[in-house]
Amino acid sequence: MSSQASDENIPGLNISNVTAWLENNVSGARGPFIFEVIAGGHSNLTFKVTSSNGQIFVLRRPPLGHVLASAHDMGREHRLISALSTTNVPVAPAVGFCKDLEVNGAPFYVMAFVDGLVIRDRETSERLLLPDARRRASESIVDTMAAIHAVSPISVGLDDLGRHEGYIARQLKRWYGQWNQQKTRDLPSVDRVHDELMLRIPEQGPATLVHGDYRLDNCMIDSSGQVIAVLDWEICTLGDPMADLGLLMVYWSGPGDLDAVLTGMSSTAPGFLDRIDMARRYGEVSGRDISQLDFYVAFAYWKLVCILEGVYSRYLGGALGQRDPAELEPFNQQVLSSAKKAEEMLSRLR
Repeated sequence: MSSQASDENIPGLNISNVTAWLENNVSGARGPFIFEVIAGGHSNLTFKVTSSNGQIFVLRRPPLGHVLASAHDMGREHRLISALSTTNVPVAPAVGFCKDLEVNGAPFYVMAFVDGLVIRDRETSERLLLPDARRRASESIVDTMAAIHAVSPISVGLDDLGRHEGYIARQLKRWYGQWNQQKTRDLPSVDRVHDELMLRIPEQGPATLVHGDYRLDNCMIDSSGQVIAVLDWEICTLGDPMADLGLLMVYWSGPGDLDAVLTGMSSTAPGFLDRIDMARRYGEVSGRDISQLDFYVAFAYWKLVCILEGVYSRYLGGALGQRDPAELEPFNQQVLSSAKKAEEMLSRLR
């Protein structure tokens, strides 16, 4: 974790204004506070906030200079975790929301701090988790995803979170538009897969909550491997739950899986389950038909191509400063390998 003390200038925080707001609106919050940067960059900014009385909170706000407010809607994210606090889905308790731009220049919300582990790479998983805990983490990741999909949107007041029907078609339209706006080269396989996916969209069924970016490092676990909080709800909507499972298959590679596109995955350490076991468990726990999983995995790889190309395009444009193109070649290779995997998965459907 990178950190900065509260007497320093912290981009994204008006310390005096935020201090006053916290004291007036969050129970138990007492200044002066120590603010530490947990996450930054192009995603939402996240800060650990420690009160003078020892209570700890987490504050989230949009990234600096963001353009698409809908992609960083703090009120929506606060509403989601508040609603889910009454369900079996583990989330950090929401304790406050500020929409007054005079306070900090952008809306923000505050959660209680959950003390746990975020596993981002194999070295960390081997250092912090015993093999039994890695297996439990595999099981808990699946069980928690099934719990998300089991939530009744109506019962928690989230029935209007998004359109219920046509999730995959809408996603294909959105990401294909992003691809065509940001692509750095022609890649015919992206067009071929898009067209074929459009023709093969499975019948969706009743809409559920779809996290949209569900993976191990977007969950917090304890030392036993149990998920204790699901993080990063910013793109959650209503739609096809199988899309979450398909994406998890892309971001997950067990110790016996040999065809990972992304390198350094934490789930490759001994003890973690392989993809086939993860998918089978989801089917058993959720009671859902997973027979068309290959379609959703192909879609997830294709979507990953569009996402990575956007990152690659921004970096080529100087988002990291002036860099030798050779330094950015790994991004290019991930785009190409993901596109290849999308076509391979799609070929299984023919």
